[in-house]
Amino acid sequence: MKNKKITLVLLFIMLISLTGCTKILKNEENKAVQNQTTGQSLVENILCQPEDQSTIELYNQNNIDITKLPKCNEFKITSGGYEGIWTTVFVKPLAWIIIQIGNLVKNYGLSVIIVTLLIRLVMYPVTQKTAMQSENMKKAKPELDKLEKKYKNRQDNESMMQKSQEMMAIYKKHNISPLSGCLFSFIQIPLFFAFYEAMNRIPALFEENLLGFQLGTSPLTAMSAGKFYYIIFVLLVIGATYFSFKLNSTASISGEQEKQMKMMTNVSIIMISIASFTISTGIALYWIFNSGFTILQNLLVKRRKKNDNII
Repeated sequence: MKNKKITLVLLFIMLISLTGCTKILKNEENKAVQNQTTGQSLVENILCQPEDQSTIELYNQNNIDITKLPKCNEFKITSGGYEGIWTTVFVKPLAWIIIQIGNLVKNYGLSVIIVTLLIRLVMYPVTQKTAMQSENMKKAKPELDKLEKKYKNRQDNESMMQKSQEMMAIYKKHNISPLSGCLFSFIQIPLFFAFYEAMNRIPALFEENLLGFQLGTSPLTAMSAGKFYYIIFVLLVIGATYFSFKLNSTASISGEQEKQMKMMTNVSIIMISIASFTISTGIALYWIFNSGFTILQNLLVKRRKKNDNII
C-alpha cells in the first residue's frame, strides 16, 4: 500500500508540473509584484480581470494584457480555452462555482465558506468511512499490540506469513480496510491544491471583504499595519488544525509507529502554524471551515460508535 501511495503522489505531482499552475507575477528584477494594500503577491495567469485600479496598473506596468480576460462575474468554465488537464478539469470549474455562488450571495468570502461545506457534504460518504476506519483501528489496537509482542523476536519467513494472516483476521473482525482508510487522503491532496489555485487566480475574491476582513491580506501584513485583530485567523487555523489532527489520528500498530506518527503530526501542526501568518484570509477561511467540518464529522462518528457499543 505504501508503494501505491507513493505512485499516486508522483502521478499527481507530474499532472501539475505538466499542465501548469499558478504563476507569480514578477517584475524586471525577477521579484514578486505585490499589492501594496493587501501585501498579496499577484498572479500572472489570473482567470478574470481585477477591478481595483491600483492592481490594474501593476499588471499594465509589467506588460500583462488583462483586457482579453472576462470580468470575474462573467467568467465561464470555457473562458481562456484549453489550458491543460489540471487547469481545465480541476481549477476552472472550481473557480466558476466559487464565482457563481459569490454572485448569488453577493460576497465571495461567503462563497468560499459555502463551497467548502458543499464539497465536504458531497464527500461525506467517503470521509465518514475514513473516520470509521480510524475508530475501528483504535478498537483493534489491543489485539494488534499483542500480535506485535507475539512475533517481536520472530523474523523468519514462516513467522512473518503467519503474522500477516493473523493481522488480516483481526482487520476482518473489526471491519478494517487499510486502503479505504487512506482514500480521503488521496482525494484531499488534489482538492486542496485545486481550491488553493482557484482562489489565487480569482482577483475578485482577493478584492473582497468579509465582516471587515480583507480577503487578500495575510495576518502578518495586517498586523504590520497595526491591524492586530487579524491574529484571530492565526488562532483559528492553529486550533482547527490541532483538533482535526487529534480527532483524526489512527491508532498505530506498534509503539515505535505511534511515536513516529505523533512526531509527524506535531511537525505538521508547527509548519501550518507558521504558514498561518502568511496565507491570505481567503485561504484561511477555506482551511478553518474544512478542518471544522472534519472535527464535527469525527465527533459524530465517535458518538455513533459509542452508542453502538452501548447497544
